[in-house]
Amino acid sequence: MLIKKYYYGDYGEIEGGVSSNKSETEFPLWEVFIRSKQGLDHKHVGSLHAADAAMAMENARDVYTRRMEGVSIWVVESKYIHASNPDEAESLYEPSMDKVYRHPTFYQLPDEVNHM
Repeated sequence: MLIKKYYYGDYGEIEGGVSSNKSETEFPLWEVFIRSKQGLDHKHVGSLHAADAAMAMENARDVYTRRMEGVSIWVVESKYIHASNPDEAESLYEPSMDKVYRHPTFYQLPDEVNHM
């Protein structure tokens, strides 16, 4: 008699057609943003795996707002977040340096203005 040990989330080949291929049964990664009672902006608080947006919202509520610290929750599937490459920062932000009118040193302030 062969005994097979399963771990949480690892069901293997089960009667009913569930595949043992882990990539088919993994849930997508979601990023969670919470707005606190004191703040006006949402802050990234962590990530979680969920099957869909509703499940991600419920899990985010359970995990990240246990002490009633949030008033708003955003969940975004990680594959929809696009970020700049830190190695390309110089070329990305370079165009703003050639617009001298954006820098406060470009303007002459009157003597009457003390603290600007």
